[in-house]
Amino acid sequence: MQLIRRIPKRGFNRAFREVASPVNVQSLVRFDAGTAIDPSVLYAAGMIPSADARVKILGTGELDRKLDIKAHAFSESARKKIEAAGGTCELLA
Repeated sequence: MQLIRRIPKRGFNRAFREVASPVNVQSLVRFDAGTAIDPSVLYAAGMIPSADARVKILGTGELDRKLDIKAHAFSESARKKIEAAGGTCELLA
């Protein structure tokens, strides 16, 4: 029997994949205007599983206040909504 048919097939596994915790713009409305938001603040609010988690801000919902947000990734629509409200977006390494 050929070797390729004898070895087990387990599926595809990306061992070094970095998974980001999604946070929608509409859930950031709970913070006061002018607040500096980073992963530790989101963890304290119970929005992400750990303070060390990678965070991606998604554009679902509306934002009506100025927030200074630091995250690992932003969707294009989220960036536009945050900057339209007068806030800033800063990428973390």
